[in-house]
Amino acid sequence: MSESPDDRIYSEEHIWLMLETDDVATIGITDYAQTELGDIVYVELPEIDNEYQSNAACAVVESVKVASDIFAPVECKIIEVNEELVDSPEALNESPYEEGWLCRIEILDKSSIDSLLNASQYDSLVGA
Repeated sequence: MSESPDDRIYSEEHIWLMLETDDVATIGITDYAQTELGDIVYVELPEIDNEYQSNAACAVVESVKVASDIFAPVECKIIEVNEELVDSPEALNESPYEEGWLCRIEILDKSSIDSLLNASQYDSLVGA
């Protein structure tokens, strides 16, 4: 398995978060997550303006093997979703860190970022 990009931070639930400003970030699933899920065939994205507590289910990804909840890595409000995934869920497998992003969020509680992992901590967690 490849090393995780170090320009983002990670949750133990295999979600990456890339800060764009102090309170706006993009989130998606990690390469490890997409590998474990297998071929992704469906994505249920959150609604824009919905708010989520940290670790609350905010989206669903279905593969040929399993349906898996996606958990918000921080307390957040959804400000944009990646509509491309509706027609092309395989982008999560093919490009989990680029085209396969799930949504952009407004971070409502910046202190919730403190519990996330840097790339090397995350790689240690998944045994990369």
